[in-house]
Amino acid sequence: MTPSLPCTAIVGVGPGLGAALAERFAHEGHAVALLARSAGHREPIIEHIRAGGGSARGYDCDVREPQSVAAAFAQVRATLGDPEVLVYNAGLFAQGGLLELSPADFENAWRVNCLGGFLAARAVAPAMLERGRGTLLFTGATAALRGGACFAGLAVGKFGLRALAQSLAREFGPTGIHVAHVVIDGQIGSPAARQRSPERSADSFLEPAAIADAYWRLHTQPRSAWTQEQDLRPHGEHF
Repeated sequence: MTPSLPCTAIVGVGPGLGAALAERFAHEGHAVALLARSAGHREPIIEHIRAGGGSARGYDCDVREPQSVAAAFAQVRATLGDPEVLVYNAGLFAQGGLLELSPADFENAWRVNCLGGFLAARAVAPAMLERGRGTLLFTGATAALRGGACFAGLAVGKFGLRALAQSLAREFGPTGIHVAHVVIDGQIGSPAARQRSPERSADSFLEPAAIADAYWRLHTQPRSAWTQEQDLRPHGEHF
C-alpha cells in the first residue's frame, strides 16, 4: 500500500515512556503503530491520540516469539505501510541473585530485553534498505553499561541490546539507516513511579515527554552528524 503518513512503530507501550513516544511522533504527523502484549495498556493511548486528531493503531505482539513479531509487523505493513521509524522500547525488570533467578526467568528477561529488538529490527530493515533511509532507536538503561549485584537478569539483556545497536549502526549506517541507543540513566516519571515515591521531587525523575523529545531529535538529525548513543538523566542524578 501507499501510506499517506510516515509510519512509526513503537514496540513496548505503557502509560510512561511508550505513551509519550507515541504522542510525540503522532504530533509530528506520523501514523503510530503501538505493538504490545496488552491491549489494556495501549488502547487509552490510541484513544487519546485519535481524540487529538492523530493517527494510531494497536497490534498484539509478544516480542519473545519470532512468529508473533513477524505477524504483528505484517499487519502493520498491511494497514499503515512500512515503518520509517522503529522504536524498540520493550523491557523486563528481572532482579535476583544467581541462586534465586531460575534459568527460565533469566531466558525470559533476555528474550524481552534483547531478542525482541533483534526480531523487530529484522522485520523493518528490508524496506528501510530498499528506501535507503530509516531510523532504529533502542531504549537502554543504566544496566546496559554496568552490571549490579542481583541484576544479572536485567543487565545481560540490556548489554546485548546495546551491542545489537552498535553492530547495526556499523552495518546499516552507510546505507542511510540511522541506528541509535538511548541510555535511560535514572527513573522515568511514569504515573506509577510517582505514586510509589510521593516524597520525591518532580525533577528527580526523567520526564517522559522530555525523553520523547530526545528521540524525535535523533530521528530528525542531519545525516552528517548522527548520534549513535545518547545518555539521558535528571540533572541531580549521580553518575
